[in-house]
Amino acid sequence: MSQAPLTHARPLRSTVTGAIRGAIRVPGDKSISHRSLMLGAIAVGETAIHGLLEGEDVLHTAAAMRLLGAWAERDEAGVWRVRGVGLGALQEPAQVLDMGNSGTAARLLMGLVAAHPITCVFTGDASLNKRPMARVTKPLEEMGARFVGRSGGRLPLTVVGSDQLVPVTYRLPVASAQVKSAIILAGLNTAGATTVIETEPTRDHTELMLRHFGATVTTERLEDGALAVTVTGQPELTGRTIHVPADPSSAAFPAVAALLRPGSELVLNDVGMNPRRTGLYDTLVEMGADIAFENRRDQAGEPVADLRVRHSRLKGVVVPADRAPSMIDEYPVLAAAAACAEGDTVMLGLKELRVKESDRLAMVAEGLTRCGVSVEVGADDSLTVHGTGKPPKGGATVATAMDHRIAMSFLVLGMATEEPVSVDDGAFIETSFPGFVGLMNGLGAAIVEA
Repeated sequence: MSQAPLTHARPLRSTVTGAIRGAIRVPGDKSISHRSLMLGAIAVGETAIHGLLEGEDVLHTAAAMRLLGAWAERDEAGVWRVRGVGLGALQEPAQVLDMGNSGTAARLLMGLVAAHPITCVFTGDASLNKRPMARVTKPLEEMGARFVGRSGGRLPLTVVGSDQLVPVTYRLPVASAQVKSAIILAGLNTAGATTVIETEPTRDHTELMLRHFGATVTTERLEDGALAVTVTGQPELTGRTIHVPADPSSAAFPAVAALLRPGSELVLNDVGMNPRRTGLYDTLVEMGADIAFENRRDQAGEPVADLRVRHSRLKGVVVPADRAPSMIDEYPVLAAAAACAEGDTVMLGLKELRVKESDRLAMVAEGLTRCGVSVEVGADDSLTVHGTGKPPKGGATVATAMDHRIAMSFLVLGMATEEPVSVDDGAFIETSFPGFVGLMNGLGAAIVEA
């Protein structure tokens, strides 16, 4: 199953609404969906994936795994089935691997193919081709892979892989689950033990899923407090059944909408509650959000819960820098909540936002300013939002720079502002949250074509 990339801009306008009410399940977790396709493709036997996110980003990953020799299709029941080729047996693709808008897919797959004796060319859309890849290519080059790309290691980029890579011990210079995962995936087909040291804990979906498939992955706390994640190379991975939880990053948008609208009560089912992904929810609770975490349970090694969210009066807080890895994708929608909160919300340590799908720090600050919110961007890559306890004026059209999370965040803000908020392009929302507009309108929102 594949889907052509979106090419036409889709301006959208969001207006103030009544209460947000209902019970929904947002689409599957994007991070887990990417990894389940990749690991299923190098496992022996069949992997059955329930609840796979069928957004543009993940469909590009599925297409890439087919080009690399695996079989990956959706059955009539909606279950994705992947028949793997076994570790080390990926085939050289006859075509360029187009990763669309997904930095996660591009970086992780570079690590996976780097440990195979094949040559692959990666490309993406205009946004992805601007994003830096040197943070991934540097440690992979230390292991023995070769790369030819544009300045900064940007796409389009050619990977010349090898099945004779050498294991490394690599300390991450920045907190990045993508870089960590790329090295671990390269270490899978590398003899010996490959170790990644992270000063700040990042998403551990790769480690959890590798253990589920049969790999040996250990995590050790070092004397300086850092975590050493080690994978033992050349295991035999066996196809598994995977239940993908609802994406906590996607759930953030209806959750914040419900917090901002009086009379709202919303239930979000099966939301992933991996503690390295829940920074936003921790922050919202600190701000006074009424969020109940019900029916906590595990699904294929990942904790999940049902979230009951009720309208709340929010107050400003200081969000510490060490929380950033657990909520790096949620700062734009947190900023929307902060714009309606009482007092200052100070978000520290946001440097990584500058190299996402857009310079999210600059885009959020500019969009909030257009909507009548007072903000400050610090020289230390902090963002301060001065809330008045009332919804801001709105009445602006916000540029999205092809960034799905910027678009959704300002559409959520428009549900509370005095005047409508428009975004110049909502087409890229489909990369991570297919059906967003229809789902939100079904809960009581009013998002229309602008």
